[in-house]
Amino acid sequence: MNILISGASVAGPALAYWLRHHGFTPTVVERAPQVRAGGYAVDFRGEALDVLDRMGLLEQVKALDTHMGDAAMVDRDGNQYATLPAVIFAGDLEVLKGDLTHLLYEATRHGVEYIFGDSIATLEQDADGVHVTFERGRPRRFDLVVGADGLHSRTRSLAFGPEEQFVRHLGIYTAIFSLPNYLGLRNTGQLYSVPGRAANIFSARDNTEARAALHFASGPLAYDRYDDEQHKRIVAEQFAGQGWQIPRLLKEMSTAEDFFFDANAQIEMGRWSSGRVALLGDAGYCSAPTSGRGTSQALIGAYILAGELAVADGGHAAAFEAYEREMRGYVTEHQQVGREGAERFFMGTPTQEVLDMIAANAPEVARAQVIKLRDYAPGLAVK
Repeated sequence: MNILISGASVAGPALAYWLRHHGFTPTVVERAPQVRAGGYAVDFRGEALDVLDRMGLLEQVKALDTHMGDAAMVDRDGNQYATLPAVIFAGDLEVLKGDLTHLLYEATRHGVEYIFGDSIATLEQDADGVHVTFERGRPRRFDLVVGADGLHSRTRSLAFGPEEQFVRHLGIYTAIFSLPNYLGLRNTGQLYSVPGRAANIFSARDNTEARAALHFASGPLAYDRYDDEQHKRIVAEQFAGQGWQIPRLLKEMSTAEDFFFDANAQIEMGRWSSGRVALLGDAGYCSAPTSGRGTSQALIGAYILAGELAVADGGHAAAFEAYEREMRGYVTEHQQVGREGAERFFMGTPTQEVLDMIAANAPEVARAQVIKLRDYAPGLAVK
């Protein structure tokens, strides 16, 4: 079977890996001209580590670990008043997202067709397959199509309807970018938080550089999703007059080449498949960054979706039903964690006692549902 995957971040290449392992022929189309770099750190929790191990990639991912320690909570003058335990934000293993996407691409590129700089324009299903037209390339026909193209999935819009039907906005916007490690941070970070505003900066790449994030509370905003300069103006207006390192961060943001801006939102859907089209990861069930589970869900979902297609010998209807059945409870729990995380995101100036209580009872650590991974592929690891 020829299966088109839209999106080459985490979920898409992970699915391509497992599809190829099971004997399918995956093709990945990605709007960006190359593998995306930049981005903040992502973490892995629980069974996601098992998936990486079954892929033969766990040791390589461990080698990319940020080794992030506890972070300092600081006031507007830069004075530390509390310590944020790493367990709250770093998971069991944390790496830079750009490093992870590059690793997944390298693990699949020799056996998987990648089409960069293009995207799906239209989908037309019939009893035997899906006719796909692209923004730039020639039309092609596939047996199945999987949307792994994120929160603003084009595949979802084409197969299920407008994004507005499925998105739950959590009232937070976030900007992320790289900058020099001018504070001399060493495997740690600093966080500044006031009601409705928060900012943080963490060291990266063995402390040779840093990543910053600026967060602000807001209802849904109207803007051009592809206009970075407009996004930077929005963020600068939101943080005008703030203390701590905010003026320097805004200056660095203005020239950042890997700037990213988006809402913290969730995707809630009654079904993740429609005929021969299915959704994977954030495209179908985004839990929002406040859940700390997006990367884990993407890896686990890819493993299960490919495995169920193999068990069903390509019978997509049965496979998609089994995939949803296996994943639904796991996703529902994590979306609740994401909503709770959003509610307590802007903590103002929390005391150390409050932070320790959060760390001890962090929902993303203590209450997250365990998913039992079937052994779809004994012997494993594609070479």
